[in-house]
Amino acid sequence: MRCNGSSEERLPAIKLVALGGTIAGKGADPTRPTQYEPGVLGVDSLIAAVPEIGKLARVSGVQLANMPSYAMTEADWLRLASVVNGLLSDSDCDGVVVAQGTDTLEETAYFLHLTVKSEKPVVLVGAMRPATAMSADGPLNLYNAVALAASRAAYGQGVLLVMNDRIGSARDTVKTNTTAVDAFRAPELGCLGYMTDGQPFLYYASTRLHTSRTEFDTAGLTALPRVEILYGYGGSGRDLADAAVQAGARGIVHAGMGNGGMAPAMREGLADARRQGVAVVSASHAGSGLVTAKEADLRDGFAASGNLPPRKARILLMLALTVTNRPEEIQRMFDLY
Repeated sequence: MRCNGSSEERLPAIKLVALGGTIAGKGADPTRPTQYEPGVLGVDSLIAAVPEIGKLARVSGVQLANMPSYAMTEADWLRLASVVNGLLSDSDCDGVVVAQGTDTLEETAYFLHLTVKSEKPVVLVGAMRPATAMSADGPLNLYNAVALAASRAAYGQGVLLVMNDRIGSARDTVKTNTTAVDAFRAPELGCLGYMTDGQPFLYYASTRLHTSRTEFDTAGLTALPRVEILYGYGGSGRDLADAAVQAGARGIVHAGMGNGGMAPAMREGLADARRQGVAVVSASHAGSGLVTAKEADLRDGFAASGNLPPRKARILLMLALTVTNRPEEIQRMFDLY
């Protein structure tokens, strides 16, 4: 998509959708990068802070929100997906960059990975340090994100993340550190490639279906089915499972021990929830590895998350429940996406 000519009109057209977060944050002391207010700078300020992106693309901004990402809700994801799909449907838009906070960056990215209906590049980006910090990482991250979105190499790759020169798949990349600039990684599977001097070097591609090849259509939806995550530990009871059902949950992801291990009382509560029509997915809080369906899970009608961590499993289960509540169909989706 990037042209070699010098004319600005021949550069790719990239939309920057800003949602706030640390990348738009400001603090009083540049030597204290954890003390700041997120979501202060507007999208125009983000663009102006990196004038070099004007050599990569024709960048224009959309200020969709300006908040910390831990305040984002399912309604925000639905609105974002609608906006991104609308932008990508324009023939004058060659790609979209979404800048937001990092606390839910991996969730937003995977949601878009499953709901964007275009092969055009969509790149998620954030920062671990506010714009006012000494050695802020946001400007280079944003430069790299625009460079990747403007590259033909990103076409058809699904939603990507760029942080600290690494290119990651939205499906597999997670935040692994609270403050480090290299916090975003894909445990075991690794990154897809690197950004170096504004150029993408991609070595791998995800084999799981995404974007225009998924069965999920969020157009017109104003809400998603309620799905709760329950954390498993030694001695965990069934009270939280019962409470989730009473609160109206249509799905529960159990963040279990090891290969999805469940305390006996918790399993009883989740099995009762399944009998009441609540979908249950067994995941793990181990941080890496595969969760497989055990005989007890099959008996109780639970699906297994595979290698999706609990928060991403929740995203997929919410979308799955817009299509079906059948355990075998939900398992098919976890095997496919």
